Amino acid sequence: MHFSRKSLGIPYAVFLVIFVVLPLLVLFFYAFTNGQGQFTISNFTGFFKDPNTLGTLFYSLLIAIVTTAVCLLLAYPTAYILGTSRLKSRSVIVMLFVMPMWINFSLRITALKEILTILEGNLAMYPFLNAVIGMTYDFLPFMILPIYTTISRLDGALQEAAMDLGADRLHTFLEVMLPLSLPGILSGVSMVFLPAMTNYVVLDMLYNSTYIMGSLIGSYFAAYDWHGGSMIALILLALICIFTLLTDSGDNTARGGALL
Repeated sequence: MHFSRKSLGIPYAVFLVIFVVLPLLVLFFYAFTNGQGQFTISNFTGFFKDPNTLGTLFYSLLIAIVTTAVCLLLAYPTAYILGTSRLKSRSVIVMLFVMPMWINFSLRITALKEILTILEGNLAMYPFLNAVIGMTYDFLPFMILPIYTTISRLDGALQEAAMDLGADRLHTFLEVMLPLSLPGILSGVSMVFLPAMTNYVVLDMLYNSTYIMGSLIGSYFAAYDWHGGSMIALILLALICIFTLLTDSGDNTARGGALL
């Protein structure tokens, strides 16, 4: 029997078929059928006619956008300072940002809940603010790491050349460093925005909210409405694919943006 390197891809192909393709086919089947197994698009049209599902979608988008913006505002200066510094201990500092990810997720959110309870008293008074704080606390390392990796791999001579040609520090940053770090930014935005739309665990642990798309899908399946839940999951999957295509820079691997 002739063996080739292509044969090494067979286990991966089998894995994709069983755990990716087949579940997607089941999702499509339930999304476009009714309780009798007949084809229908009522699940699709019902999503856009129901103000509750649309409200949940827009609320999820708003939380994801604000969380991503806050993470980017906090992460970029941090990553830029670390990436351009000549500190011998900068790898240790980066590790300090990553260390919270090693702690159990439930413990981290529980600790954050206790802190917010001490500061606010009743967490239900500021649900949106607490959601953004919880999401930012959870996803900030995913924004810092790709940006830091991208900036740290840039050639320092580019910045020096720009300043030698008469550009000040502001123009050097805006016209040289920022465009070159864009792949890391896009990678970080993708890794924060997408899970922020569906990570309802943070909200549930903070104040038992059901406003996020993930919890909405779970409520449909908990009520044995597999058809409605599958359609919502399919619509969310389509939105995620569109967002991923829009933020694909095409150079993530070369610049280290795909670190995670």
